[in-house]
Amino acid sequence: MATRENRSIPVRPHGAPLSAAISLALVAMGGSPVLADEAGSARPAVLEEVEVYGHRLSEYRVERVSNPAYTADLLDTARTVNVITAEMFTEQGADTLSDILSNVPGISMQAGEGGTPAGDQLSIRGFSARTDIFVDGVRDFGGYSRDSYNVDRVEVAKGPGSNYQGRGSTGGSINLVSKTAREQDFLMTQASLGAPDFGRATLDVNRSLSDHTAARLNLMVHDAEVPGRDEVENERFGIAPTVTFGLGTDTRFILGYSLLHQENVPDYGIPWVPSDNTALPEYVNQPAPVDDSNWYGLLERDYEEIDTQLLTVRFEHDFAQGLQLSSQFRWGNTDRDSITTAPRFISSDSTDIRRTDWKSRDQQDRILNALTVLTGEFHTGGFAHSFAAGVELSDEFERNYGRDITGEQPVTDLFDPSPADPWGGTVFRTGAYTDSDGFSASGFVADTVTLSPRWLVTAGLRWDRFELDYANVAADGTANELARTDSDWSYQASVVYKPLPNGSIYAGYGTSFNPSGEGLTLSSRSAELSDLEPEKGRSIEIGTKWELLGDNLLLSAAWFRTEKTDARETDPVDSSLITLSGKQVVEGLELGVVGRLSESWNVAAGYTWMDSEISESVDPALVGNDLANTPRNTFSLWLNWQALPNLEFGIGTQFVDERYSNTRNDRIAPDYQLYNAMLGWAVNDRLGLRVNAFNLADEDYIASVGGGHVIPGEGRSVVFSVDFAY
Repeated sequence: MATRENRSIPVRPHGAPLSAAISLALVAMGGSPVLADEAGSARPAVLEEVEVYGHRLSEYRVERVSNPAYTADLLDTARTVNVITAEMFTEQGADTLSDILSNVPGISMQAGEGGTPAGDQLSIRGFSARTDIFVDGVRDFGGYSRDSYNVDRVEVAKGPGSNYQGRGSTGGSINLVSKTAREQDFLMTQASLGAPDFGRATLDVNRSLSDHTAARLNLMVHDAEVPGRDEVENERFGIAPTVTFGLGTDTRFILGYSLLHQENVPDYGIPWVPSDNTALPEYVNQPAPVDDSNWYGLLERDYEEIDTQLLTVRFEHDFAQGLQLSSQFRWGNTDRDSITTAPRFISSDSTDIRRTDWKSRDQQDRILNALTVLTGEFHTGGFAHSFAAGVELSDEFERNYGRDITGEQPVTDLFDPSPADPWGGTVFRTGAYTDSDGFSASGFVADTVTLSPRWLVTAGLRWDRFELDYANVAADGTANELARTDSDWSYQASVVYKPLPNGSIYAGYGTSFNPSGEGLTLSSRSAELSDLEPEKGRSIEIGTKWELLGDNLLLSAAWFRTEKTDARETDPVDSSLITLSGKQVVEGLELGVVGRLSESWNVAAGYTWMDSEISESVDPALVGNDLANTPRNTFSLWLNWQALPNLEFGIGTQFVDERYSNTRNDRIAPDYQLYNAMLGWAVNDRLGLRVNAFNLADEDYIASVGGGHVIPGEGRSVVFSVDFAY
């Protein structure tokens, strides 16, 4: 790998800025005091009460991502990768993955539909990433909303990347890095209260048990209403203990567990006005002209209960000559039990809303995963190599029980819904269910070759075999069984030119594949899915990255073009026929800046312009249309100012352009811009106070779009937090 100049620069002391509580939280959550060594391992920095001098990255950026398949620093990686550190999302008061991802341009949120459960539904650069969310590098495909309490940082890799993550990842992937036990002793608590009706408390404690062993415990309780939405509430509890053996030695063993329990009132928002509706002709194919707070469910019927458990065992050993072997084993399980009302008009000439279109999820998702990776550096033929090679085995299981409902399901008024209507019915299993069992085996290798101080070449290759057995079992026990096996190669290649040690100019190419059963289903309207080959994705990205101001500020710019070929489409004449006749293209420009502008200013900003097109389709009416949920312009900014040693301010904004809800382009959600702010005060070395204000202008906007409904965004709210550290 090419080396970069190590500059000596003044660094502001931790303990004075913001508060010691937040500073210790950075260590606890993996913020700036945790740097990456040349092998990518975490190494803690020392907190000082006086001004020190040395090489340190800004709290908002990191040098490398956690995925070992990335064999170069971010500066020399020919791909756009956004990393949101705990330092930044703690300042912002972001407590969910959705909140954290508002910092990343080019991401759009989607509403749950009948075929997919509500939760973290999103697209990256125009392509769905519903099954491309990972925790510590392991696919996490359960349908739920993820909390930030046990998250060290979030890494978003843009563009096709099946060679890094396996199947999927056409637009990109998201990886949540969990907190682990470390050498320092610390305790941090945070208590937050807000209006309207917000309560949250967290505990993060780390203790050394011996010279080389430490334990850490994270706890969270959360109970809050959703600002601007009637009846919608989120209640959750989390616990995540970890133990690390062998700290500071060549052999380390990490054992971690996390539980996230949720009891929520679910939300399907407000309906689109159908094209055949004659009662509201001036609002056809628009969101219904109602108050954004309207909720159309039944309080006696609608509910959402979710339990997500993750058990992780990881072994690491450092050999001589810079080799490291790591093996990680993961058991994950998500149980979801929910009934949600989808608001739909009772007829084409009425403004009444029926409640018979309810969405049921009585579902279990489970994964067993084993990942072993060897990384290291060596020299051959006068060239330096930084490589990674690994194998991955994964077994994924999903069962969803069919259910029915008894009791009257009363109609309600579009303009004045009545959530408290009596119901008195029951929800019961019919005896029908679907079973999915997917097994994948993968092997990969990647290598970055430093040809000279100015030229680097990176190449990666991955082979995946994905087998899926699917059974649709009727209530009488009759089973319709389908199966599909796909084997495919994915690859990436790039070249980096470094005109200076702190800059890079690059060109990269990567591929992806999406098998028919990638979402663990083969029965979406047609058995023909079991006969279809995978969709293909490919992308080219040309860009540049520069580290400035003592490597504390990273500037980036990239042009990209992503094509999905052999895209699955439904025949417009026969809806039971699905073909691989589509081609979808997204071309765009992305700009970014992240890091420290000075000792008093930190910034994270990004802009993405996307031009999407359906260039080929079995339906001629779709050719030339935009992809769904792909806004042309998105922009995000978070700016932090350390005004005084014990006082700081933060201001942020997010802009999302108008976007279509479907490929027919007949329903469009308007653009919006939000403003948030933060004020933090360090009372003393252990106590800190913070106030966060969200949606300052109380903007009415659509946060998520779906085929039949939209979900309004949260209204204005204020949250006060007290941080204590010891």
